[in-house]
Amino acid sequence: MGPRRIRLIGLVLAVATVAVIALLGSRTTTSGHPVAERSASTPPTTTTSTTTTITSEPSRSAEPVSDCAEVIDGLSTRQRLAQLLMVGVDPSSADSATKVAGEEGIGGIFLGGNDTTLLTGDRLAGVRKAAKVPLAVSVDEEGGRVQRVDDLDGDVPSARVMARSMTVAQVHKLARDRGTALHKRGVTVDFAPVVDVTSQPDDDVIGDRSFSADPQVVSKYAGAFAQGLAESGVLPVIKHFPGHGHADGDSHQAAVTTPRLADLQKVDLVPYRRLLRTTRVAVMVGHMAVPGLTNGVPATLSPATYKLLRSEFGFDDLAITDDLGGMQAISGRYPLPKAVLTSLAAGADIAFWSSGEQFVPEVLDTLESAAEDGTLPAPRITDALTRVLRAKGACGS
Repeated sequence: MGPRRIRLIGLVLAVATVAVIALLGSRTTTSGHPVAERSASTPPTTTTSTTTTITSEPSRSAEPVSDCAEVIDGLSTRQRLAQLLMVGVDPSSADSATKVAGEEGIGGIFLGGNDTTLLTGDRLAGVRKAAKVPLAVSVDEEGGRVQRVDDLDGDVPSARVMARSMTVAQVHKLARDRGTALHKRGVTVDFAPVVDVTSQPDDDVIGDRSFSADPQVVSKYAGAFAQGLAESGVLPVIKHFPGHGHADGDSHQAAVTTPRLADLQKVDLVPYRRLLRTTRVAVMVGHMAVPGLTNGVPATLSPATYKLLRSEFGFDDLAITDDLGGMQAISGRYPLPKAVLTSLAAGADIAFWSSGEQFVPEVLDTLESAAEDGTLPAPRITDALTRVLRAKGACGS
């Protein structure tokens, strides 16, 4: 066989090999789900890898989903507004949560306190079944002094202890394991990790809830924690934007003020600059007044806060308020319905309060009136609702 013929046969074989590889490759897909899309009865897929590389976003479902406009068109104005609320419910039974989710159509519930009854025995299944739109279920599970399931699933150290005693890879695994446990119990949202930067004493308002006084350390460890939660099927909520670590007091107790925005840019906002580019998270906005930004009002109620988040940081996912009903920085100055309306009109996607469902009818009445007279414009409602529905896997991508 001559050299020319050999070369020709080799070329044919090479082309055929490439074609086979391409065909096989075209049949191999990676399917996943949005963070809040899996049902609690379906355990999330986990990996044994300790790699802490942060992905740009969780993998998306390969299954077709409805367009958000289609879902929104199927809801009344009151139902649309209800989806923009996260309400604290009695965690001792399913009654409170079922009423809020079923009768009122509230988009999310929060389980606070030490009672974990609703997180056992698949009690949340009936609550989810009562909801017309997929229900978000949230907790505060940071570790340390802010935990909700430690009696059920074991203790998790504080953020400060994690950063001092664990590697980034270990924190990533810890968060993924904890998220998996939360997800199996029906939780879809965790108000963690804290990305505030501070050297406060451990028992101060932020204190040991912060990973470090070094924004680079906070970025690495909070990023690993957030990614671990996201991989488990739980949406991480980083907090408290634009930074509570150097505020002059405790927003649970009184109105507080941070250093000027220019100073926050150098330290407190550094973790956001990294994390909002590298992983899919929600952001909780805090109640601090920020000189040079909010003109004396709490950040949660200031349009300038959300403009900063959307424009400078390019953030187009969920913005959630800190507790509007249980923190004196807000509740000491604003009635709850007004605080909820003002935060949503300013740019929040979800208005959160922990103080109970008894306020839901009054809040929804206030929001409906505002929608009718244009105080809460229709485009603002649609914008927020679209983000909420996408985060819950109810539509869009």
